[in-house]
Amino acid sequence: MGKQPVRATDVGSGLKKSLTPAQMSMIALGSAIGTGLFAGSKLAIMMAGPSVILSYVIGGVVALLVMGALAEMTVKQPVAGSFGVYAERYLGRFAGYLTKYLYWSALIFAVGTEVSAVGEYMQYWFPQIPGLLWVAIFSVILLAVNFSSVKIFGTTEYWFSAIKVFAVLAFIIIALWLVFHNSQDQFGVHNYSAEGGFFANGLLGTWSAVIVAIFSYMGIEAISIAAAEAHNPKVAVRKSFKVSFLRLLLFYVFTMALILAVAPTSELIAGGSPFVTVMSQVGIPFADSVLNFVLIVAALSAMNAQLYAATRMLHSLADSGHAPRMAYRTNRAGAPVHAVWMSAGGIAVAAVVYALVPDGGFGIMLSLATFGALATWFMILITHVSFRRRVKQEDETLEFKLFGYPAASIFGALLLAALLVTSFFVPQFKYTLIFGVPFVIVMSIIYRLVFAKKSQ
Repeated sequence: MGKQPVRATDVGSGLKKSLTPAQMSMIALGSAIGTGLFAGSKLAIMMAGPSVILSYVIGGVVALLVMGALAEMTVKQPVAGSFGVYAERYLGRFAGYLTKYLYWSALIFAVGTEVSAVGEYMQYWFPQIPGLLWVAIFSVILLAVNFSSVKIFGTTEYWFSAIKVFAVLAFIIIALWLVFHNSQDQFGVHNYSAEGGFFANGLLGTWSAVIVAIFSYMGIEAISIAAAEAHNPKVAVRKSFKVSFLRLLLFYVFTMALILAVAPTSELIAGGSPFVTVMSQVGIPFADSVLNFVLIVAALSAMNAQLYAATRMLHSLADSGHAPRMAYRTNRAGAPVHAVWMSAGGIAVAAVVYALVPDGGFGIMLSLATFGALATWFMILITHVSFRRRVKQEDETLEFKLFGYPAASIFGALLLAALLVTSFFVPQFKYTLIFGVPFVIVMSIIYRLVFAKKSQ
């Protein structure tokens, strides 16, 4: 007999329950408000034009469905490994194994995306210092944070995210003043149709930009992973999911609408971050440097939260017998230290890509991370369908339910599958399926050769 299927109550036994609901909400924001908003928004605008607003709305709908499905399952069973454990329990051990590795790959590449951005941002102030040096320095600092207790991690992420939230709110206030209280004619919703119309690049451009939106929202699922280390996971999950979704809609959809009202598409594409382009219209002294500082904090915050989620997923893989056992071990502070350094692979990949393609490193890392992000969300929704069937069979009750089941879960899964296919035809995401399909094949072969017999 091999290792028995994981029971929800057994998972994550070495982790400490030290996170508060406020810290959990900030963990989700920390992952989701990073370079996807501050830098990735430029790519989305380039692809869709003003209709990128709709792209983020569509992405937000998918995020709502994923969050609802996860909230339902997590309130019922708050465990480390979260949706990976749910897939294992309701779809089978192979599905759980693949889901965990898909998400882990997305996270380690996302970490590389964030740290690549930090290297570029630091060169704004120190152009004579190689970006690789900054990549190394900040990587060591954040690795140290994740080697420490989850309480220190939660506190660090809380304040990182608080800075971002304050900065985005200040940006929204300034942009609102420019659009509605400034006498200059260049600001206003007329910019939506000033250059080629609202759908400047057609419906395909709008749809393609949803891929960027999904990557930008990636991180909301970190709340369900953090639930195993929360004081009162069921209460914390319900509160943090609701609050986080409303904040993400505000920070993405509303902010994108304001950005496109302040500056025409051509100016936003020609500049650096769209946020910097908008702030340049204001004339506030040192606004560019202040915003550059915020961009760095945003990237570090997202990197911090993503590295946290990656280590907990690898910790869960080790507990299932699908990763080296050392990844399950925790130190006295409750941190899975071996899983931390094993999850730092994305930093190494980013360093190599940054050295070889310094101007295109961010785009390559974004493309690599996208497959795991889309595939993981797809698996979450498929798992939710199976979860509901099991609950119905066992005549169990649920404290929290996703509205519109089963149509909502199936519809979201179909949208994500369509986006994966679309990525093959979008130049900016040419590496997504080129990496993703071989990755799934290789991981399936490894499972068949190494783990299948152990599961029998």
